[in-house]
Amino acid sequence: MRYSALTQRIAGKGAAAWQIHDRALELRAEGVDVLLLSVGDPDFGTPLPIVHGAIDSLLAGDTHYADIRGRLELRRLIAERHCQRSGQRVDPDQVIVLPGAQCAVYSVAQCLLDPGDEVIVAEPMYVTYEGVFGACGATVIAVPVRPENAFRVDPVDVAARITSKTRALLLNSPNNPSGASLSLPIWQALAALCIRHDLWLISDEVYSELLYEGRHISPASLPGMAERTATINSLSKSHAMTGWRIGWMIGPKPLAEHLVNLSLSMLFGLPDFVQKAAQVALESDLPEVAQMREEYRLRRDLVCDRLRDCPGLRPIRPDGGMFVMVDVRQTGLGAQAFAEQLLEGYGVSVLAGEAFGPSAAGHIRIGLVVDRVKLADACARIALCAVQLLQARSA
Repeated sequence: MRYSALTQRIAGKGAAAWQIHDRALELRAEGVDVLLLSVGDPDFGTPLPIVHGAIDSLLAGDTHYADIRGRLELRRLIAERHCQRSGQRVDPDQVIVLPGAQCAVYSVAQCLLDPGDEVIVAEPMYVTYEGVFGACGATVIAVPVRPENAFRVDPVDVAARITSKTRALLLNSPNNPSGASLSLPIWQALAALCIRHDLWLISDEVYSELLYEGRHISPASLPGMAERTATINSLSKSHAMTGWRIGWMIGPKPLAEHLVNLSLSMLFGLPDFVQKAAQVALESDLPEVAQMREEYRLRRDLVCDRLRDCPGLRPIRPDGGMFVMVDVRQTGLGAQAFAEQLLEGYGVSVLAGEAFGPSAAGHIRIGLVVDRVKLADACARIALCAVQLLQARSA
Protein backbone atom coordinates (compact mmCIF):
# COMPACT_ATOMS: atom_id res chain seq x y z
CA MET A 1 0.00 0.00 0.00
CA ARG A 2 1.12 3.56 -0.71
CA TYR A 3 2.05 6.05 2.02
CA SER A 4 2.39 9.80 1.75
CA ALA A 5 5.68 11.60 1.28
CA LEU A 6 5.19 12.98 4.79
CA THR A 7 6.14 9.60 6.25
CA GLN A 8 9.61 9.98 4.75
CA ARG A 9 10.02 13.57 5.86
CA ILE A 10 9.31 12.77 9.51
CA ALA A 11 11.71 9.81 9.61
CA GLY A 12 15.47 10.14 9.83
CA LYS A 13 18.32 10.42 12.29
CA GLY A 14 16.12 12.02 14.91
CA ALA A 15 13.66 9.15 14.86
CA ALA A 16 16.50 6.60 14.92
CA ALA A 17 18.31 8.26 17.84
CA TRP A 18 16.26 6.36 20.38
CA GLN A 19 17.37 2.88 19.27
CA ILE A 20 20.00 2.65 21.99
CA HIS A 21 17.42 3.73 24.56
CA ASP A 22 15.04 1.04 23.31
CA ARG A 23 17.85 -1.51 23.58
CA ALA A 24 18.49 -0.41 27.16
CA LEU A 25 14.83 -0.97 28.00
CA GLU A 26 15.05 -4.47 26.49
CA LEU A 27 18.07 -5.29 28.64
CA ARG A 28 16.30 -4.01 31.73
CA ALA A 29 13.30 -6.20 30.95
CA GLU A 30 15.70 -9.15 30.81
CA GLY A 31 16.91 -8.35 34.31
CA VAL A 32 20.17 -6.65 33.37
CA ASP A 33 21.37 -3.88 35.70
CA VAL A 34 21.17 -0.82 33.44
CA LEU A 35 21.51 2.80 34.52
CA LEU A 36 19.18 4.67 32.17
CA LEU A 37 20.68 8.10 31.35
CA SER A 38 19.45 8.34 27.78
CA VAL A 39 16.17 10.20 28.17
CA GLY A 40 15.37 13.60 29.69
CA ASP A 41 12.61 12.40 32.00
CA PRO A 42 13.00 13.70 35.57
CA ASP A 43 13.22 11.00 38.23
CA PHE A 44 11.31 13.24 40.63
CA GLY A 45 7.60 12.87 41.20
CA THR A 46 5.29 15.74 40.32
CA PRO A 47 4.81 17.83 43.51
CA LEU A 48 1.77 16.54 45.36
CA PRO A 49 -0.19 19.84 45.43
CA ILE A 50 -0.20 19.72 41.63
CA VAL A 51 -1.41 16.12 41.62
CA HIS A 52 -4.14 16.95 44.13
CA GLY A 53 -5.17 19.89 41.95
CA ALA A 54 -5.88 17.46 39.11
CA ILE A 55 -7.69 15.02 41.39
CA ASP A 56 -9.89 17.76 42.85
CA SER A 57 -10.68 18.94 39.33
CA LEU A 58 -11.66 15.44 38.24
CA LEU A 59 -13.88 15.00 41.28
CA ALA A 60 -15.50 18.35 40.49
CA GLY A 61 -16.48 17.00 37.07
CA ASP A 62 -13.96 18.84 34.90
CA THR A 63 -14.01 16.11 32.26
CA HIS A 64 -15.68 17.95 29.39
CA TYR A 65 -14.45 20.06 26.50
CA ALA A 66 -12.24 22.92 27.60
CA ASP A 67 -11.43 26.28 26.01
CA ILE A 68 -9.45 25.60 22.82
CA ARG A 69 -6.99 28.38 23.72
CA GLY A 70 -6.56 27.10 27.26
CA ARG A 71 -8.35 28.17 30.42
CA LEU A 72 -8.36 31.95 30.73
CA GLU A 73 -7.02 31.87 34.29
CA LEU A 74 -4.18 29.58 33.24
CA ARG A 75 -3.28 31.87 30.33
CA ARG A 76 -3.29 34.85 32.72
CA LEU A 77 -0.88 33.00 35.02
CA ILE A 78 1.39 32.10 32.10
CA ALA A 79 1.40 35.71 30.90
CA GLU A 80 2.21 36.99 34.39
CA ARG A 81 4.97 34.42 34.86
CA HIS A 82 6.52 35.32 31.52
CA CYS A 83 6.42 39.04 32.35
CA GLN A 84 8.04 38.49 35.75
CA ARG A 85 10.90 36.51 34.24
CA SER A 86 11.48 38.41 31.00
CA GLY A 87 10.06 41.90 31.46
CA GLN A 88 7.89 41.46 28.35
CA ARG A 89 4.27 42.35 29.02
CA VAL A 90 1.88 40.03 27.21
CA ASP A 91 -1.88 39.68 27.08
CA PRO A 92 -3.56 36.31 27.83
CA ASP A 93 -4.86 36.39 24.24
CA GLN A 94 -1.25 36.01 23.11
CA VAL A 95 -0.97 32.71 24.98
CA ILE A 96 -2.10 29.37 23.54
CA VAL A 97 -1.95 26.28 25.74
CA LEU A 98 -0.91 23.10 23.93
CA PRO A 99 -0.05 19.50 24.85
CA GLY A 100 3.64 20.05 25.57
CA ALA A 101 6.41 22.17 24.10
CA GLN A 102 6.93 19.55 21.39
CA CYS A 103 3.41 20.10 20.09
CA ALA A 104 3.87 23.86 20.41
CA VAL A 105 6.99 23.83 18.22
CA TYR A 106 5.23 21.63 15.67
CA SER A 107 2.16 23.86 15.61
CA VAL A 108 4.17 27.06 15.25
CA ALA A 109 6.19 25.54 12.40
CA GLN A 110 3.01 24.56 10.59
CA CYS A 111 1.69 28.13 10.88
CA LEU A 112 4.91 29.90 9.85
CA LEU A 113 6.61 27.74 7.24
CA ASP A 114 5.75 26.62 3.71
CA PRO A 115 7.39 23.89 1.63
CA GLY A 116 10.74 25.14 0.40
CA ASP A 117 11.22 27.67 3.20
CA GLU A 118 14.49 27.50 5.08
CA VAL A 119 14.77 27.57 8.86
CA ILE A 120 18.14 28.10 10.51
CA VAL A 121 18.79 25.93 13.57
CA ALA A 122 21.93 25.83 15.67
CA GLU A 123 23.21 22.30 16.05
CA PRO A 124 23.61 20.16 18.02
CA MET A 125 19.83 20.34 18.07
CA TYR A 126 17.05 18.43 19.78
CA VAL A 127 16.44 15.24 17.82
CA THR A 128 12.79 15.91 16.91
CA TYR A 129 13.38 19.27 15.18
CA GLU A 130 14.30 17.47 11.97
CA GLY A 131 10.94 15.73 11.83
CA VAL A 132 9.00 18.85 12.86
CA PHE A 133 10.33 20.90 9.96
CA GLY A 134 10.22 17.96 7.60
CA ALA A 135 6.50 17.65 8.30
CA CYS A 136 5.84 21.09 6.82
CA GLY A 137 8.28 20.64 3.96
CA ALA A 138 10.76 23.22 5.20
CA THR A 139 14.51 22.77 4.90
CA VAL A 140 16.67 22.85 8.02
CA ILE A 141 19.86 24.87 7.59
CA ALA A 142 22.12 23.76 10.40
CA VAL A 143 24.57 26.19 11.97
CA PRO A 144 27.47 24.19 13.41
CA VAL A 145 28.76 25.25 16.81
CA ARG A 146 32.10 24.37 18.35
CA PRO A 147 32.64 22.31 21.51
CA GLU A 148 35.65 24.57 22.14
CA ASN A 149 33.16 27.45 22.44
CA ALA A 150 31.03 25.42 24.87
CA PHE A 151 28.51 24.81 22.05
CA ARG A 152 27.39 28.46 21.90
CA VAL A 153 26.13 29.73 18.55
CA ASP A 154 28.02 32.53 16.82
CA PRO A 155 25.77 35.17 15.18
CA VAL A 156 28.36 35.57 12.40
CA ASP A 157 27.79 31.93 11.44
CA VAL A 158 24.03 32.50 11.44
CA ALA A 159 24.35 35.57 9.22
CA ALA A 160 26.41 33.61 6.69
CA ARG A 161 23.53 31.16 6.18
CA ILE A 162 20.69 33.60 5.62
CA THR A 163 19.34 33.48 2.06
CA SER A 164 16.27 34.73 0.23
CA LYS A 165 14.55 31.49 1.29
CA THR A 166 15.21 31.91 4.99
CA ARG A 167 11.98 32.30 6.89
CA ALA A 168 12.85 31.65 10.52
CA LEU A 169 15.44 30.86 13.17
CA LEU A 170 14.89 28.29 15.88
CA LEU A 171 17.07 28.56 18.97
CA ASN A 172 16.94 26.59 22.20
CA SER A 173 18.53 28.24 25.25
CA PRO A 174 19.57 26.54 27.46
CA ASN A 175 20.20 24.02 24.73
CA ASN A 176 19.33 20.35 24.60
CA PRO A 177 21.71 18.47 24.44
CA SER A 178 24.58 20.81 25.35
CA GLY A 179 23.11 22.94 28.15
CA ALA A 180 24.67 26.04 26.56
CA SER A 181 22.82 29.32 27.12
CA LEU A 182 23.05 32.50 25.08
CA SER A 183 24.18 35.81 26.57
CA LEU A 184 22.50 39.17 26.04
CA PRO A 185 25.07 40.37 23.44
CA ILE A 186 24.55 37.19 21.39
CA TRP A 187 20.77 37.57 21.55
CA GLN A 188 21.03 41.22 20.56
CA ALA A 189 23.11 40.32 17.50
CA LEU A 190 20.65 37.57 16.54
CA ALA A 191 17.69 39.92 17.04
CA ALA A 192 19.31 42.45 14.72
CA LEU A 193 19.58 39.75 12.04
CA CYS A 194 15.91 38.82 12.45
CA ILE A 195 14.83 42.45 12.09
CA ARG A 196 17.16 43.19 9.17
CA HIS A 197 16.04 40.15 7.19
CA ASP A 198 12.40 40.07 8.37
CA LEU A 199 12.67 36.65 10.01
CA TRP A 200 10.62 34.82 12.59
CA LEU A 201 12.34 33.58 15.73
CA ILE A 202 11.11 30.40 17.42
CA SER A 203 12.54 30.48 20.94
CA ASP A 204 12.45 27.12 22.73
CA GLU A 205 12.82 27.98 26.42
CA VAL A 206 11.80 24.74 28.13
CA TYR A 207 15.03 24.63 30.17
CA SER A 208 14.92 28.29 31.21
CA GLU A 209 14.06 27.36 34.81
CA LEU A 210 17.12 25.08 34.97
CA LEU A 211 19.84 27.68 34.44
CA TYR A 212 22.72 27.56 36.93
CA GLU A 213 25.10 30.20 35.56
CA GLY A 214 24.27 33.49 33.90
CA ARG A 215 20.84 35.04 33.32
CA HIS A 216 18.13 33.68 31.07
CA ILE A 217 17.24 36.05 28.23
CA SER A 218 13.86 35.71 26.56
CA PRO A 219 14.51 37.27 23.12
CA ALA A 220 10.91 38.41 22.62
CA SER A 221 11.65 41.04 25.29
CA LEU A 222 14.25 42.74 23.08
CA PRO A 223 13.28 45.84 21.03
CA GLY A 224 11.49 44.96 17.80
CA MET A 225 11.23 41.23 18.59
CA ALA A 226 7.81 40.78 20.22
CA GLU A 227 5.97 40.85 16.89
CA ARG A 228 8.28 38.26 15.29
CA THR A 229 8.95 35.81 18.14
CA ALA A 230 7.12 32.65 19.17
CA THR A 231 8.19 31.76 22.71
CA ILE A 232 7.78 28.10 23.65
CA ASN A 233 7.76 26.82 27.22
CA SER A 234 6.27 24.13 29.44
CA LEU A 235 6.19 22.67 32.94
CA SER A 236 7.69 19.33 31.93
CA LYS A 237 11.23 19.85 33.22
CA SER A 238 10.81 22.56 35.87
CA HIS A 239 7.94 20.81 37.66
CA ALA A 240 8.63 17.15 36.75
CA MET A 241 5.46 17.03 34.61
CA THR A 242 6.68 15.36 31.42
CA GLY A 243 3.76 12.94 31.30
CA TRP A 244 1.13 15.62 31.87
CA ARG A 245 1.76 17.01 28.36
CA ILE A 246 1.16 20.68 28.93
CA GLY A 247 3.06 23.54 27.34
CA TRP A 248 2.35 26.84 25.62
CA MET A 249 3.22 29.37 22.96
CA ILE A 250 3.42 33.11 23.55
CA GLY A 251 3.43 35.23 20.41
CA PRO A 252 1.69 37.93 18.37
CA LYS A 253 -2.11 37.74 18.45
CA PRO A 254 -2.45 36.83 14.74
CA LEU A 255 -0.16 33.83 15.27
CA ALA A 256 -2.18 32.84 18.32
CA GLU A 257 -5.35 32.91 16.20
CA HIS A 258 -3.76 30.66 13.60
CA LEU A 259 -2.76 28.21 16.34
CA VAL A 260 -6.36 28.15 17.54
CA ASN A 261 -7.51 27.14 14.06
CA LEU A 262 -4.84 24.43 13.89
CA SER A 263 -5.82 23.17 17.33
CA LEU A 264 -9.43 22.94 16.19
CA SER A 265 -8.24 20.70 13.36
CA MET A 266 -6.26 18.23 15.44
CA LEU A 267 -6.47 18.73 19.23
CA PHE A 268 -9.66 20.50 20.32
CA GLY A 269 -8.03 21.62 23.54
CA LEU A 270 -6.42 20.01 26.57
CA PRO A 271 -8.14 18.14 29.42
CA ASP A 272 -9.50 20.64 31.91
CA PHE A 273 -8.12 18.77 34.92
CA VAL A 274 -4.59 18.90 33.49
CA GLN A 275 -4.95 22.65 33.05
CA LYS A 276 -6.19 22.99 36.64
CA ALA A 277 -3.09 21.13 37.79
CA ALA A 278 -0.96 23.54 35.76
CA GLN A 279 -2.69 26.46 37.47
CA VAL A 280 -1.69 25.06 40.84
CA ALA A 281 1.89 24.68 39.58
CA LEU A 282 2.06 28.32 38.49
CA GLU A 283 0.21 30.01 41.33
CA SER A 284 1.88 28.09 44.19
CA ASP A 285 5.26 28.68 45.80
CA LEU A 286 6.34 25.04 45.78
CA PRO A 287 9.61 24.31 47.63
CA GLU A 288 9.96 21.09 45.63
CA VAL A 289 10.61 23.09 42.46
CA ALA A 290 13.60 24.90 43.96
CA GLN A 291 14.82 21.64 45.49
CA MET A 292 14.72 19.86 42.12
CA ARG A 293 16.63 22.69 40.46
CA GLU A 294 19.33 22.58 43.13
CA GLU A 295 19.58 18.81 42.86
CA TYR A 296 20.13 19.05 39.10
CA ARG A 297 22.92 21.55 39.71
CA LEU A 298 24.57 19.21 42.22
CA ARG A 299 24.29 16.33 39.76
CA ARG A 300 25.86 18.42 37.02
CA ASP A 301 28.76 19.27 39.32
CA LEU A 302 29.18 15.63 40.34
CA VAL A 303 29.42 14.39 36.75
CA CYS A 304 31.83 17.12 35.68
CA ASP A 305 34.02 16.61 38.77
CA ARG A 306 34.09 12.80 38.52
CA LEU A 307 34.92 12.71 34.80
CA ARG A 308 37.14 15.80 34.54
CA ASP A 309 40.44 13.94 35.12
CA CYS A 310 39.46 10.60 33.58
CA PRO A 311 41.76 9.46 30.74
CA GLY A 312 40.03 9.61 27.37
CA LEU A 313 37.13 11.76 28.58
CA ARG A 314 36.43 15.50 28.60
CA PRO A 315 33.14 16.70 30.11
CA ILE A 316 31.86 20.08 28.89
CA ARG A 317 30.31 21.94 31.81
CA PRO A 318 26.80 23.14 30.84
CA ASP A 319 25.23 26.42 31.93
CA GLY A 320 21.91 24.74 32.54
CA GLY A 321 19.55 21.94 31.57
CA MET A 322 19.65 18.33 32.71
CA PHE A 323 22.42 16.87 30.56
CA VAL A 324 26.21 16.86 30.37
CA MET A 325 28.06 16.37 27.09
CA VAL A 326 31.29 14.37 27.30
CA ASP A 327 33.95 14.22 24.59
CA VAL A 328 34.99 10.58 24.12
CA ARG A 329 37.11 10.93 20.97
CA GLN A 330 40.39 10.23 22.76
CA THR A 331 39.20 6.69 23.46
CA GLY A 332 39.51 5.93 19.75
CA LEU A 333 35.81 5.20 19.28
CA GLY A 334 33.06 7.32 17.76
CA ALA A 335 30.24 8.30 20.09
CA GLN A 336 27.77 5.71 18.76
CA ALA A 337 30.27 2.87 19.12
CA PHE A 338 31.27 4.10 22.58
CA ALA A 339 27.61 4.33 23.66
CA GLU A 340 26.90 0.82 22.39
CA GLN A 341 29.94 -0.63 24.18
CA LEU A 342 29.05 1.30 27.33
CA LEU A 343 25.55 -0.17 27.32
CA GLU A 344 26.37 -3.76 26.42
CA GLY A 345 29.53 -4.04 28.50
CA TYR A 346 28.97 -1.70 31.45
CA GLY A 347 25.21 -1.26 31.77
CA VAL A 348 24.96 2.49 31.20
CA SER A 349 22.60 3.93 28.59
CA VAL A 350 23.49 7.31 27.04
CA LEU A 351 22.78 8.92 23.68
CA ALA A 352 25.44 9.46 21.04
CA GLY A 353 26.04 13.09 20.11
CA GLU A 354 25.74 12.40 16.38
CA ALA A 355 21.99 12.05 16.89
CA PHE A 356 21.90 15.79 17.58
CA GLY A 357 24.07 16.87 14.65
CA PRO A 358 27.66 16.75 13.36
CA SER A 359 28.83 19.37 15.88
CA ALA A 360 28.30 16.85 18.65
CA ALA A 361 30.12 14.01 16.90
CA GLY A 362 32.45 12.22 19.28
CA HIS A 363 30.40 13.25 22.33
CA ILE A 364 27.90 11.38 24.47
CA ARG A 365 24.96 12.97 26.29
CA ILE A 366 24.55 11.98 29.92
CA GLY A 367 21.12 12.60 31.46
CA LEU A 368 21.09 13.85 35.06
CA VAL A 369 18.01 11.77 35.71
CA VAL A 370 19.06 9.43 38.54
CA ASP A 371 20.10 10.22 42.10
CA ARG A 372 23.68 11.12 42.95
CA VAL A 373 24.56 7.66 44.24
CA LYS A 374 23.53 6.05 40.96
CA LEU A 375 25.09 8.89 38.98
CA ALA A 376 28.43 8.35 40.74
CA ASP A 377 28.15 4.64 39.88
CA ALA A 378 27.45 5.54 36.25
CA CYS A 379 30.50 7.84 36.16
CA ALA A 380 32.67 5.05 37.52
CA ARG A 381 31.41 2.68 34.81
CA ILE A 382 31.92 5.30 32.08
CA ALA A 383 35.46 5.96 33.30
CA LEU A 384 36.22 2.22 33.41
CA CYS A 385 34.94 1.80 29.87
CA ALA A 386 37.21 4.62 28.67
CA VAL A 387 40.27 3.31 30.51
CA GLN A 388 39.84 -0.21 29.20
CA LEU A 389 39.42 1.10 25.66
CA LEU A 390 42.66 3.05 25.98
CA GLN A 391 44.45 0.01 27.40
CA ALA A 392 43.24 -2.12 24.52
CA ARG A 393 44.56 0.45 22.05
CA SER A 394 48.00 0.53 23.64
CA ALA A 395 48.29 -3.24 24.06
